[in-house]
Amino acid sequence: MNRIFPLLFLAFLLLNCLIINAQDARSKLIARGAQLELKTAPYKAPPGDALSHHTSGYAKIMCSAVFITGLKPDFAAENVGYFTSPYAERAKVGKPVVDYEKKSVSITLPNGVTRTAIYTSDQGCITLPEGSNSLNFKPVKVVRNLPDAATTPWPMGDVLPTDPMPSEIDRAKVEQALNAAFESAEAQTAAFVVTYKGRIIAERYGEGITKDTPLESWSMGKSLSATIMGILIGKGVYKLDQPAPIPQWQGKGDERAKIRIMDIMHMSSGLYCRAPQDPDYNPALGYPDHLYLYTGAVNSFEYAANLPQQWLPNTVGRYRNSDPVLTNYLNRLGIEKLGEVYHTFPQRALFDKIGVRTMVMETDPYGNFLTQGYEFASGRDWARLGNLYLQDGIWNGERILPEGFTKFVSTLAEPWVADGRPIYGGLFWINGDGGFPIPKDAYMMLGAGGQSVTIIPSHDLVVVRLGHYKGSQLGGIALNKAYALLMEAVPEKKK
Repeated sequence: MNRIFPLLFLAFLLLNCLIINAQDARSKLIARGAQLELKTAPYKAPPGDALSHHTSGYAKIMCSAVFITGLKPDFAAENVGYFTSPYAERAKVGKPVVDYEKKSVSITLPNGVTRTAIYTSDQGCITLPEGSNSLNFKPVKVVRNLPDAATTPWPMGDVLPTDPMPSEIDRAKVEQALNAAFESAEAQTAAFVVTYKGRIIAERYGEGITKDTPLESWSMGKSLSATIMGILIGKGVYKLDQPAPIPQWQGKGDERAKIRIMDIMHMSSGLYCRAPQDPDYNPALGYPDHLYLYTGAVNSFEYAANLPQQWLPNTVGRYRNSDPVLTNYLNRLGIEKLGEVYHTFPQRALFDKIGVRTMVMETDPYGNFLTQGYEFASGRDWARLGNLYLQDGIWNGERILPEGFTKFVSTLAEPWVADGRPIYGGLFWINGDGGFPIPKDAYMMLGAGGQSVTIIPSHDLVVVRLGHYKGSQLGGIALNKAYALLMEAVPEKKK
């Protein structure tokens, strides 16, 4: 007992120091933002009822879980997608009604209003605007021009090599890492895929999930939006350092016209888009724009483009959906400028080239991709996308992403460094603060609920972890254990 008490006291002191340091960092972040803030009109929250917005998100999540992932409704209601429909808010509304014939999900609020999401096949599930029973665009069929995966070698197909694993890998440690990822059933890990030099060296799936199951991916889609932008840059449509040609900003004297594409991709456009992640977030100000861009059932591009400025571009870093939404807006303008079909371009220009078959990119009711977080794909398909970056944007000898683009997305954004948060690049997260037990040069596609694609160039690794939302906290702990074991299992690349 005499030995235990000093240890407990030291742990208490350490915890208090961490809390104080976190509070101090947050205070400095808020103070810096306040000092640089522009004098703009008073903030105006998105219109509509917050519970209706949450229920819009709930209906969409349930629709996608049932008709894309193939989950049972009761399991989905309990375990997936809390981000746009918090668990507590679900208890305030009726039970989701799944119509398997019409492929829709409807949920009724206490005031009698019903929010409905419909499955459109290749554009996934979309929540209808309140009071409406139709979309403002015609869903488009996406054709996948790929060989039979069952007879095609990985990575273009699913036939894995039968020759022995590379001798430099500690196979026992790899197996331990795989077990660690699934260590707790409560972590609800659904898919775990590890590749070394492009080859799958570890793979496992949760109950009812297969290598072909499209899973909720959330904000990993921001990095997908960046990838499509990279393709357009490679085709000469855009340049990173050019002012973003958003039509709504081209009026005389509009200061937003100075915002560059790279500022948007750095999450440093400076637009006023309140998000729950803001260090000074105040729920009393109303429903946040960050979530409204998912649940508002409005033209998301139009809404984001009309947000006012809070800061000058390239000064403050904030994780806000306005910037990936505007990246998607630019993507649409650029794709249509090329004379291509917007909804089929990603499959033809990207997914067909790297063997991706399961990706579903969902839209708003106007047909605009909401891949700031509404997209679904299998663990193997996310691994393919991660390996495109590990290979510097080259696949089968073809340069898909322009030279220097992978370096751009994986380099720390200056405004985030100035804020004291060296963790963000170009719509990718970066381990710049050493917050994960992997090298600091590692960069990641991260999504709410514990979704991740981690690219570790120094070890030739790509690590994919997808899980059901309810298990995210324990899933993060399990993933960190798996990371640490993989660092022991795979040697550092020789320089």
